[in-house]
Amino acid sequence: LLIALLSCREHFYRRGSLFAPSWTWGWFGGVAMALVLLVWLVLFAFRHVEYSSNLWWDFAYHGDAPRSLRALLGALIALTLVAMTRLLRSHREPPPIASTEELNEVAAIVAKAEPTNANLALLGDKRFVFSEDRKAFVMFGCSGNSWIAMGDPVGPDESADDAAWQFREACDAAGVSPVFYQVAESSLGRYIDMGMSMRKLGEVARVPIANFSLDGSIRKDLRRSKKKAAEAGLSFRIIDKSQVAVWMPKLREISDLWLGDKSAGEKGFSFGYFDETYLLNFDLAVVEQNGDPIAFANLWRGANHHELSIDLMRYKPDALHGVMEYLFVELMLYGHEQGYQWFDIGMAPLSGASTHRLAPLWNRVSDFTFRHGERFYNFKGLRAYKEKFAPLWTPMYLASPGGISTARVLTDVTTLISGGVAKLLHR
Repeated sequence: LLIALLSCREHFYRRGSLFAPSWTWGWFGGVAMALVLLVWLVLFAFRHVEYSSNLWWDFAYHGDAPRSLRALLGALIALTLVAMTRLLRSHREPPPIASTEELNEVAAIVAKAEPTNANLALLGDKRFVFSEDRKAFVMFGCSGNSWIAMGDPVGPDESADDAAWQFREACDAAGVSPVFYQVAESSLGRYIDMGMSMRKLGEVARVPIANFSLDGSIRKDLRRSKKKAAEAGLSFRIIDKSQVAVWMPKLREISDLWLGDKSAGEKGFSFGYFDETYLLNFDLAVVEQNGDPIAFANLWRGANHHELSIDLMRYKPDALHGVMEYLFVELMLYGHEQGYQWFDIGMAPLSGASTHRLAPLWNRVSDFTFRHGERFYNFKGLRAYKEKFAPLWTPMYLASPGGISTARVLTDVTTLISGGVAKLLHR
């Protein structure tokens, strides 16, 4: 058998856990001590019962001694099976955290990327798999039995395809599920070729701002918001990233007040969180009231003036109602002046799912949750808010192995974004 296996060595490429166990000697010692105490307890409790092989086959309502022996043997067998399974399965060790050199490569690729969500690579919570030519990368996080890529690969199309396959191969070698979260409709062919299933997550709102203005009846509500903000003493300004460090204490104060008012913790992975190192990479959009900053957002700029967007949005709880709408309006006007083509105002989760009776079950569940899930999340309200800006809606998808693993994959994604099971349950 050994000779037969050696001839097939190239097909056994997953690294096993036999020589790299995740359990410590302290853990083994604790289990051994518990088993020794369990054996002692059984022998002590039934010290008056003379041992006989017939005890194993004595089944009676009050036969506690035979039942205890069988239970002890069952516990030992179960522990042995669990230990052997753990030791012989593949060793699921993710790639190490990116080095300084790799982060510099990532930053250079991000600077050439037109989609603004590529800037999530600078958040500091991602791992990376590069294409062979090092011109594209996949950024991902690990949760449960899944490696979850954030969005499509970043880089030129031909290199992005290779990066996606490199990630797929790395997941296969580690014995984990490959997941691509929030991928665009235009790239679905790539994931279909990988044998993945698609689930619609929602739709992203993108406002064409090349000819954006507040003129016309369709923009009357936005004109009213801008006028109301001006009457309340609000003003808008862009802070260059070279000056962000000076503003950091004020920004942290606003962020802490916002988090306290929302009774929420920071999220991650697909959302930016307040981190000074991260924020120093970007210009900031700031709203002031009579010279006092009351709201801010960091600016994401796509290459070639293709797209403008924001990530981290924070404002004081006592700020004027509609301050963020005012911020959006000013940013769209700013983007128009700077020559940008699009302004991305984010995704409306679970919206736009087909309601046809022959549509997949996932679509019908998504639509039901969107229409009746207001108790858990403001699905319809968020969609209606973004509709004020008359955006174009673009569908976004989840690419995963599909089948019965979909529920587990969605749990892994939610846990990763929430920052862990404890934070997820708390929210």
